[in-house]
Amino acid sequence: MQGEFSGISLIFPLIFYCYVAFCLQTIATKTGKENAWLAWIPIANIYLSCKIADKPGWWVLLCLIPFVNIIIAIVIWWAIAEARNKPGWLGILLLVPIANLIVPGYLAFAD
Repeated sequence: MQGEFSGISLIFPLIFYCYVAFCLQTIATKTGKENAWLAWIPIANIYLSCKIADKPGWWVLLCLIPFVNIIIAIVIWWAIAEARNKPGWLGILLLVPIANLIVPGYLAFAD
């Protein structure tokens, strides 16, 4: 019985990862950053996020520290929202369930 659920439990995180990677790649392209394809590579996508947010690359290390990573992610997404000429407080919405699905898409596809 456990084997039946393992495939389904992997589908949703994979779909979410692909969605966020595609949104991040679109944001990188719209903000004129090079190597937008880095959005698809784990850890490298954090580096790309830092570059979009105009933060130093060493901030990737801060994203690997538990609890600190939450604050850093908010700061990075705040700056990404501002880079897309949107209100910065959208970065805080990444903490809110369901909103964290909408915000990357809004930042990527809204004009």
